[in-house]
Order: sequence, then structure tokens, then C-alpha cells
Amino acid sequence: MNVIFVEPAFPDNQREFVRGLVETGATVVAIGESSQDSLDGQLLDWLYEYIQVPSVCDEDAMIRAVKLVQSKMWVDRLEATIEAHIIPVANVRAACTIPGVSVEASFLCRDKPAMKQVLRDAEIPCAQSLGSADANEIRQFAKDVGFPLIVKPRTGAGASGTFKVTSENELSAALSQLQVGQGGDVAVEEFIEGHEGFYDTITVDGQIVLEFITHYYPNVLEAMRQRWISPQFVTTNRIDSIDDYQEVKEMGRQVIEALKIGTSATHMEWFFGPKGLTFSEIGCRPPGVRAWDLHNIANDIDLYHQWALAVTHGHTTATPSRQFSAGIIALRPDRDGHISGYTGAGDVQQRYGEWITDFHLPSEGTPTQGVEGGYMANAWIRMKHPDYDHLRNMLDDVGRTVKVYAR
Repeated sequence: MNVIFVEPAFPDNQREFVRGLVETGATVVAIGESSQDSLDGQLLDWLYEYIQVPSVCDEDAMIRAVKLVQSKMWVDRLEATIEAHIIPVANVRAACTIPGVSVEASFLCRDKPAMKQVLRDAEIPCAQSLGSADANEIRQFAKDVGFPLIVKPRTGAGASGTFKVTSENELSAALSQLQVGQGGDVAVEEFIEGHEGFYDTITVDGQIVLEFITHYYPNVLEAMRQRWISPQFVTTNRIDSIDDYQEVKEMGRQVIEALKIGTSATHMEWFFGPKGLTFSEIGCRPPGVRAWDLHNIANDIDLYHQWALAVTHGHTTATPSRQFSAGIIALRPDRDGHISGYTGAGDVQQRYGEWITDFHLPSEGTPTQGVEGGYMANAWIRMKHPDYDHLRNMLDDVGRTVKVYAR
């Protein structure tokens, strides 16, 4: 099978998708923005050909590149795994008549208000929402639904550019910052109270073949706003033994059916609170922040290889062991600047060394990144343990013990 893979070099774990494809016997041509000279030797060895384009979101440039490949060989699949690339690649796929996730499904997974309308029509519980570039229409929605509300870019990912507004003044400030009235187009949603988690799958022809459930502590919006918080997310090995998870899994199946997602990785977010289980959003791509690494660690599995098998052969071969739960804790510097040192890291290593899978403690002098940069923006530690509750206690202790200093 011949597969074109979009953007193999950034972020770093993109190369793992290429590896997985090659291991299935696929011939892989990659299209990316980096120069060929900047790619490492192993990655180049995996590739049959590499084509550089100015931007993988430039559909005209991508169509030219794909048609060049098609002039030399039959192309069975064109795949992308980064949120911002999903719609452009779907449009190129359609223009070049290559099978894969449809333009409609890709759009619905990217445009949050349109997605939620389809899901409400399918009787899947989700927040009331509006997509609009009209400030007056948004203010009327706020009057009808009430505060608090979430306001974010219409095609945003994660908590980037997201505001929780509790008053008309805060709403006006958010709309101004997001340039509504000057071309800005936003999604406005009812704020849903509750615990937040995510549900990751690999699907083949619309059927879930692999699934994983992960919890955020605290919810993402809060985690990406407060420096003092050492946020975590933890994938559970109790997915098959807790009754409440059956409801999450059933909702996920309904979402995939409603959006007509065929063969793809998916990443879905949900809330559970006073209104029960509520769906948040879905991407037809793997989760970010290398969450698949945690699923792999916890389940003795290689999801990059299993994804590649789904894409190239229409099936997977591995069963998750559910042996461990696994999690990451982000460790924020006490201020912006440059890393100046750490305390407590040795104590944590002594207490939990056998359960620490890997870590990143940037060296002294490394520039810090803002807390909105995410879970891997600065220092982090990843851990596993057979008991979910014990793992949570260990991660909490790491957050209390390890301090990151900057100057």
C-alpha cells in the first residue's frame, strides 16, 4: 500500500506515525514544511520520497504535491494527524479522489457549533452553542442562555484562545480580543459544570476497535490559566470494570455514527456533573500532548503501529492489557524567565523511581514558556502504577514536592 503522510517532522512524535506505517509494509511518501536536509537519517530511510511545501495548509500547493506523487504511483491513503491540518488535507483528499475521512466529517470535527448541532439532532447531550461573527447575535444568545459562557475561536483546539465569561462586560472584552466585528468568528457555548475527561479511539469503517479513557485534574480551562496548579491527566485501567464508563463509551459510539467517521483516530472530550454526562467535542485525529504514549505505557501496546494497521489493512491486532494506569504531571516555573533550578526531584526519584516512566526537567538557563503552553511546555514527569488511586496520590505528591524556579 502507498500512503502519503502529512508533516512527518513536527512535533517530534510525528515520526512515530511514519514508523508505524513502514512497519505494516506501506510505502510512505511524506509532505512537510521542513527542508529535507533538516530531517534525520532514520526518518529519511523510512521514506520513499519527501516533498517540501511552504505550508501543508496551502491546499493548492498540497494538490500539486499529491498529484506529482500520483503521476508516479497509485496512492491508497492520504493521512494527517494534526488538528490544523485535518480540513486542508480532507479537501486535498477529495480533490485527488483518495479514500479517507470525508470533508464533511472533517469539517464537523473542526467547527464546534456545527458539530454540536448535528449531535443535538442525534439526541446526544451537549452544551447549547452558537457560531457567529456578529456581536449582537452573540449578546442575544447570552441573554437567552445566561452566564457563564465559554467563548473561543470557532475552529480552536484545546483551551487556546478560550474565555469563560460571567458578565456582559467580560463577554465584550472577550469578543474584542477575538476580533469579533473585525472578521473574528467564534463559538459561544453554555458553560457545563463538571469533571472533564477524554475518550480516545481508533475506528475502522465506523466501528471502534481500540478505546481508552483519561481524566483531567483539574479541568483544562482552569489548568491552563493558573500558574500555581501542577495539572495532570491520567489514563485509567478501569475502563472495562466501572459501569459509568459504559455510558461514556456508548456516547462515543453514537458520536462517531452521527458524524460518519470511518477509519481514523479520534479524540473526544466529555464532562460529567450535575447535568449528567455531556459531550464536549471531537477531533478526528489522535490526542495531543503525546497522550498515546501514556496509553502505550499503560497497556503494553504500540498505538502508532495499530493506527497504521487500521489505515493500511483495515484492522488492528493488539488487545490493551489494562495492566497499568499512567499519567503526566506538568510542573510550572514560579515565574517567567529562564530556568534557574529545582528542588524535590531527588526525593521523588527516591520514593517512586520504579514507577517513573520518563521525565523532562529543562536545564538551567532554558527559557520558560507560559502556563497556557500546555502540559509539556516546561517540566513534566510521567508515571504508571497498577492501582489508579495510588497513581493519583503519587502524582499529587510529586506536585507538592517538586518545585521549579526561574529568574
